[in-house]
Amino acid sequence: MERTEAATAGPPLQAIADAVRRERTRRDLSLGELARRAGLSKSTLSQLESGAGNPSVETLWALAVALGVPFARLVETPVQAVRVLRSGESAALTAERAPFSSALLAACPPGARRDLHLVTAEPGPAREAHAHIPGTVEHMLVTAGRWLAGPDGAEVELGPGDYACFPADLPHRYAALAPGSAAMLVMEYT
Repeated sequence: MERTEAATAGPPLQAIADAVRRERTRRDLSLGELARRAGLSKSTLSQLESGAGNPSVETLWALAVALGVPFARLVETPVQAVRVLRSGESAALTAERAPFSSALLAACPPGARRDLHLVTAEPGPAREAHAHIPGTVEHMLVTAGRWLAGPDGAEVELGPGDYACFPADLPHRYAALAPGSAAMLVMEYT
């Protein structure tokens, strides 16, 4: 049986290191305190957060429990920073007794807070947005016109029905490319 690269690849150590550090920082825990809660040595945790460790499943479970997060949050593969769902690309579910359909664009992670905004703009200078608090994500669904939106250097062009999701804890911008541009904007804070 031929082994594939995916089957032989080790764990994504830097992604795990980043996730552990991110979750520890969000909970305002020192290395020593998290190590104590997880039953690990401080040096083991330090190595893991630097990307030099090779954690076992048991170590990661202990950390997940100590951090109060699902195990998957520590081992999930990072997704692309900007995600675009073009109009018509989502699978819609229809109602049996009404002319209604619904397409899930993004599920809310546990403990997240969201603000919903209706944004409108006309062609002209871009709206430059500073980085929001760490972990902020923006979801944009264009309802009219055309937009150029996203993190600086990774903006995407969007039209009616297009959806984009991007990190808003980085500088980002919005520019209307057509008169009467409008969008639903959801700011998600984790």
